[in-house]
Amino acid sequence: MLKDHSCGELRLSHAGKRVTLAGWVHRRRDHGGLIFIDLRDREGITQVVFNPAVAPAAHDVADKLRTEYVVQIVGEVSKRPPGTENPALATGQIEVLAGEAKLLNTSRTPPFYINEDIEIEEDLALRYRYLYLRRAKMRDNIILRHRVVKYMRDFLDARGFLEIETPILMKSTPEGARDYLVPSRLYPGKFYALPQSPQLLKQLLMVAGFEKYFQVARCFRDEDSRADRQPEFTQLDIEMSFVEEDDILRLLEDMFTGLVQTVTPWKKLIKPFPRLSYTEVMEDYGSDKPDMRFGMKFRNLTDIVESCGFAVFADTVRNGGRVKGISVPGCAEYTRKQLEELTELAKSWGAKGLVTMAVDREAPGNSGQVTSDKVKSVMTKFLSEEQLRAIVGRCEAKPGDLILIVAGPDKVVNASLGGLRREMAGRLGLIDPDLLAFAFILDFPLCEWNEELKRWEPTHHPFTAPREEDIPLLDIDPGKVRARHYDFVCNGYEISSGSIRIHNADLQMKILGMLGYSREESRQRFRHLLEALEFGAPPHGGVAPGIDRFMMILCNEDTIRSVMAYPKNQNAVDVMMDAPDTVSQAQLDELHLQIKQEKQAGE
Repeated sequence: MLKDHSCGELRLSHAGKRVTLAGWVHRRRDHGGLIFIDLRDREGITQVVFNPAVAPAAHDVADKLRTEYVVQIVGEVSKRPPGTENPALATGQIEVLAGEAKLLNTSRTPPFYINEDIEIEEDLALRYRYLYLRRAKMRDNIILRHRVVKYMRDFLDARGFLEIETPILMKSTPEGARDYLVPSRLYPGKFYALPQSPQLLKQLLMVAGFEKYFQVARCFRDEDSRADRQPEFTQLDIEMSFVEEDDILRLLEDMFTGLVQTVTPWKKLIKPFPRLSYTEVMEDYGSDKPDMRFGMKFRNLTDIVESCGFAVFADTVRNGGRVKGISVPGCAEYTRKQLEELTELAKSWGAKGLVTMAVDREAPGNSGQVTSDKVKSVMTKFLSEEQLRAIVGRCEAKPGDLILIVAGPDKVVNASLGGLRREMAGRLGLIDPDLLAFAFILDFPLCEWNEELKRWEPTHHPFTAPREEDIPLLDIDPGKVRARHYDFVCNGYEISSGSIRIHNADLQMKILGMLGYSREESRQRFRHLLEALEFGAPPHGGVAPGIDRFMMILCNEDTIRSVMAYPKNQNAVDVMMDAPDTVSQAQLDELHLQIKQEKQAGE
């Protein structure tokens, strides 16, 4: 080895010891004789001092060093002089007095600062990803990711799970997104697909009798990128036999509780993890992945205002819409300009408008006693005193609070009021970045009607089992069938979806038929699964937490690109490798492929 210690491990206990370090020049300071460099490697930074009177040859090398040069240092660990300690560094009480120095490599001037956390244009960071990964924040994110994945592996291994790899080249199956297709050279006109998930393969492992499986699985989906999505991603794939929902939820809660307490003990948890129904969270938060680090639950005001004199509310209710509100603490004194800004925000999420009610700070503490002269709103003239008190009371508004009300179809109300809820929580500092508010969402509908395609579509995937007591509804009203499907959410993001699977071939065929697959098509596309279910398939279920998305939350990042070593940009392009790219005609000929040229305008 070219070093016997890392740049992050030396302490006062090493004083007087001769050590060999190697790394990159993080910073260089010339004090007109003495030269100081901060030497950096993966583990941290150590200050090195070059004294021309003690080691002139080493000083000559230091004179030529610049940031990001690679250098080897041999020297003695020494306690820093009083007053020069650096508490920001783990090694801040010591320095190394250089006796020898060897330049291992020079460096061009980097295209951006590595030793300063200055924001740069994203494509530049992706183009020079190997340099961007040298930054402390990125380095720490990647190291933390390793520790998180290691904890997951160790946790599952200790509980009898087997890590089993599944193929990357497989058959195209419907998973809710477009497949990445790989043409076959040996079978012209036929294609492999990269897996959107190992869903069917892990179910077959249960049929094979392995009972407890996991895999840190690479998955691929040809869909538009966004902050929490990439064309290729990593998930912790889990499947278990002879289980019910509670077994899987307890496993997840135990694993993530232990992981957070062990790997990131500074993070806070809400325990036990709440278990909420889909209907409940849609009613209270307008989202199936609510951020529960703060309050401001939705309150349904439809029954209170349906007979009021305000035409917008009355018409909305008459047309099947809803009226909901939230109470924002301490914002009753918002100015007209601020209220207009909130109205425009609501409109940007689809609302036609926003009604506000400001409860006077001098109003009675008991909201049930509030009168119209203590509420400032265009609504007061349309409401009776009883209706006014009912709205304030149901929203649990206190003196000084501001009630925000939106009317319209459920989808619009949920989107606009949900957006306002997040916006106000951010403004008021109600979101604790170190709090992880995990929750399980249960009792999703099994399927939903696609009006455009005129067919039922699964809310999870076609292999999710319906609630046993709801099976008769499959022939009567599929929309009322509840799935044995559960989501695992945290801080407003879905971490994973999972379900108890269908383990009966007849029921699986019935579900596929309900979703629009003919018997022949079902047999053709899912032969391997349907046949396997006829050979004594055990009851089984699973889940697959997204590692990238969880790491984004854990690291307080805004995008999963900040916790991946080599992500694509927002246009699904690998800027560093320049992919996707063209291939030679010879490669196309080998694969029996022909590129179809798009016609230009006017041709």
